[in-house]
Amino acid sequence: MVNFTLHNPVKLVFGKGMIAELKNLIPGGTKVLMTYGGGSIKKNGVYDQVRQALAGYDVVEFGGIEANPRYETCMKAAELAKKEKVGFLLAVGGGSVLDGTKFIAVAATYTAGDPWEIMEGRVPVKAALPLGAVMTLPATGSEMNTYSVISRDSIGEKLAFGSDHVYPKFSILDPETTFSLPLRQTENGIVDTWVHVMEQYMNDVECSALTSRLAESVLKTLVEMAPKVIAKPTDYNVRAELMWCATVGLNGWLGLGAAAQDWATHMIGHELTALYGLDHARTLAVIMPAVHRFQLKRKQARLAQFGTRVFHLVEGDEATRAAQAIDRMEAFFQSMEVPTRLLAYGIDAAVAGKQVAERLSKRGRKLGEYEDIGPVEVEAIMNLAK
Repeated sequence: MVNFTLHNPVKLVFGKGMIAELKNLIPGGTKVLMTYGGGSIKKNGVYDQVRQALAGYDVVEFGGIEANPRYETCMKAAELAKKEKVGFLLAVGGGSVLDGTKFIAVAATYTAGDPWEIMEGRVPVKAALPLGAVMTLPATGSEMNTYSVISRDSIGEKLAFGSDHVYPKFSILDPETTFSLPLRQTENGIVDTWVHVMEQYMNDVECSALTSRLAESVLKTLVEMAPKVIAKPTDYNVRAELMWCATVGLNGWLGLGAAAQDWATHMIGHELTALYGLDHARTLAVIMPAVHRFQLKRKQARLAQFGTRVFHLVEGDEATRAAQAIDRMEAFFQSMEVPTRLLAYGIDAAVAGKQVAERLSKRGRKLGEYEDIGPVEVEAIMNLAK
């Protein structure tokens, strides 16, 4: 196990009716910019709960943050925040709304030029407006981490940044707010959570026994809860488990003690979203099995351990169990009717492979925990996902 430092200052407020706690979480007299997405919160009652909890606060609203938050939209919100001189940002919605709000928090204080420089990694984040969240879609873990992913349509890019300055001051998670989620969004959230866990878990088998078992427990819980939430979307306990899984899936705990993490699936998936507009989670379901098949020998021991502990695979030697583990993961995605092949989206693997490889090559980076996945390897992985 390698050395590590753990610090996570987010106050997590979890459970039924906890949106009412907003009045105790945002300092009195603070002008608040409330951000949200396409308006679903006005249909499921969350909007009314939030506004009631914020009675007495000066609140400015900004709606319309997209499922893949756009730089152009976020910049409009940042300008509004500056114009209105707001002192606190409140994201109400899913991970995309919170991702967008994190960028807004930074952009509203950025004076050195184009805030996109932060997304490109050319300048560090030095300041951000304080922010909090009311989460309504479990998926990204953004409610308890420092990360944000933003798309810029004008240049066809989708990039990520992270900074301690955008840790939420608090995040409210009420599982009842997820009862009305469309099935597709529920499935996407499960896949997104799953892949977040696997990106951290699929590394050196000896990284940390405890950390490994924490990750495996999240994966086993997802396998158990997925069919239950599909059968009964309003089961509070099932929704609560899924919400907690998403938070633990990317709040920093599951990478502790590991020398490196994978994240190749995410990097390739981001490019597919930028090129073809696919849902983020759907790109992950296509790419992750292919990444693991491409690296089967290198990841054999870890895959076999995953197969045994999560899917209870005990027959055959290590190589057999490793291959079966990938098959079982792919079958899990398919059990939720989430496609795992590019062909399902009408995408030519050879063409897409060249496009993604070229885009990653221009960034001058190689992928994976060993940084040994370059353009040639990316094309091979895309071919395995055809």
